Amino acid sequence: MILRRLLYYSRLAIFLIPFFSTEIAGQDLPQKPYPPRLVNDFAGMLKGNEVNSLENKLVAFNDSTSTQIAIVTVDDLKGYDVADYAQRLAQSWGIGQKGLNNGMLILVKPKTESSRGYVAIEQGYGLEGAIPDITCADIIDNEILPAFREGDYFGGLDKATTILMQLASGEFSADEYGKSGEDDMSNITPVIIFTIIIVILMFMRSNGGRNQRHISDKGLPLWMLLSMMNSGRGSHTG
Repeated sequence: MILRRLLYYSRLAIFLIPFFSTEIAGQDLPQKPYPPRLVNDFAGMLKGNEVNSLENKLVAFNDSTSTQIAIVTVDDLKGYDVADYAQRLAQSWGIGQKGLNNGMLILVKPKTESSRGYVAIEQGYGLEGAIPDITCADIIDNEILPAFREGDYFGGLDKATTILMQLASGEFSADEYGKSGEDDMSNITPVIIFTIIIVILMFMRSNGGRNQRHISDKGLPLWMLLSMMNSGRGSHTG
C-alpha cells in the first residue's frame, strides 16, 4: 500500500514539473502588452519618435505580408542565454501567424557599465529556409552591432528590419546577402594590405641605411605582400 502511494506521488510530481517550470519561466518574461505592439522598448534605448517609426514600418509589413517582426529591448535576461530568452519570449507572446510560424523577434539587452550587451534574432520555423541562423548572425554583425557601437540604436534596428523584410519577401536570398558581405570585404582587403606595405616600408626606412639596403636587396616582404594583394583580389571575382 505504501509502495503504491509512493509510485503515485512520484508520477504526479513528474507530471507537474513541466507546468511549474513553464510558470516560473513565464514570470521571468515581460508580459505581452495590451493593446499589442510590435516594438516594445522596455530598456528605454529609443526615442519616442523612433519607436513610432519602427512600429509603423513593422505594422505595414505585417499587414501586407502577414509576416510579423517584433523588436523587444530588456534590461535583464534573468540568467538566460540571449537566444534561449528570445525563443521563450517569442513563444510566450505568440509572435507570428498561428500555424505558419512566420514571426521574427529582435531581442536586445543593452550594454551597461556593469554588464555586457546582447542581441539575438529568433525566427519561426516557417522562415528558417529564407532566413537561416547564419544569416541572422550576419545581420547582427553587419547591420546592428556597427550602428550600436556608434550609439545609433535606431539606425541599427532600422537597417536590420529592412534586410529581414527583403529576405522574407524574396527580394534577394540569404546567399546573395552573404555574398554582398564578402564583396564588401574584397574592397576593404586591398586597402588593409596596402596600409601594411606602407607601414613596413616606413619601418625599413627608420632602421637605417644598412638594414634598409639589406632588405631591399632581397625584396621578400614587399613581393610577398604584393602577391597577397593580387590573390586577395582574385579570390572574390565572378
